[in-house]
Amino acid sequence: MKIFLYYLIIINLYGLFLMFYDKNKSRKGQWRIPEARLFIVATVFGSAGIFLGMQLFRHKTKHLKFILGIPAIGFVQLFIIFKCFMNIAQ
Repeated sequence: MKIFLYYLIIINLYGLFLMFYDKNKSRKGQWRIPEARLFIVATVFGSAGIFLGMQLFRHKTKHLKFILGIPAIGFVQLFIIFKCFMNIAQ
């Protein structure tokens, strides 16, 4: 349980960092992080960090696939975590 919590913290900090890094690269007109990588990080339980990065850095907030996709991934992840914890508690 503790390891999973540490994992969640690390993956979400990584997602937040990726959004910050990509936004800076965007401003400078340099090579960018592929959107697929951002979605992969979100899918492996980093959606909160990606979403927070979207809001803090105003990054990818005009892309419909991010506006709808990242929260959708997050809700699915919350459901999975909730179901897992309910099974453990029984």
